[in-house]
Amino acid sequence: MPSYKELIAQKEALEAKLHEVRANEVAGIIQQIQTWMEEYGLTADDITKRRRGRPAGSGAAKPKSELPPKYRDPKTGKTWSGRGRAPAWLGKNPNRFLIAED
Repeated sequence: MPSYKELIAQKEALEAKLHEVRANEVAGIIQQIQTWMEEYGLTADDITKRRRGRPAGSGAAKPKSELPPKYRDPKTGKTWSGRGRAPAWLGKNPNRFLIAED
């Protein structure tokens, strides 16, 4: 069975080999990416501005539609649609603040 010092030496040698192999692979990948960028006329901005799974600039974001209020505070006139965190003025009995449906 190898000693602790021998195992540490093997570990350091293996880590050095890992760094060397990774550096070589990364250099090859970078060269391949640069070739593709030249081939397709891409810039770094073209790549970084893209979202995952969607082409850049495709479609516009849908605006959120406001919901009609369900509750109204008679003192201040503030309203709440019933979504999100409930306002403090609603208290434990929200039914007393319900807005009558027309």
